[in-house]
Amino acid sequence: MADIQDPPGNDYGPTRKLGRGLGNFLFASTELPHSVCELNRTEGNSAAASYGVVRGLGRSTARHFTGLFEIFTFAAPIHHDSYRPVLPSDVPWIHAGYSEFPPELGFESKYPYCRDY
Repeated sequence: MADIQDPPGNDYGPTRKLGRGLGNFLFASTELPHSVCELNRTEGNSAAASYGVVRGLGRSTARHFTGLFEIFTFAAPIHHDSYRPVLPSDVPWIHAGYSEFPPELGFESKYPYCRDY
């Protein structure tokens, strides 16, 4: 009678884990152009052409293997005894804030600390 009606673990289940695994496996190759474009926007062309490609391949490989892992184990709560995702979310939640503010010289910042409207 005193049970929580909607516990926090209710958001994740076996069908959501299977869908997440299929999405990770099928669309993992999009990490390569995404990483190159993000680094080109923030750090420039040479960083995107060198480090962006390596970072994109690494993220794509990790997403492929995580997708396979979640597809094959969708029926069992493996990760931390729940159906929660193995990879952290890429969604920048508005109330999470920034992890750190690096020191900078001058008045202008190269980091986007404000929201784009």
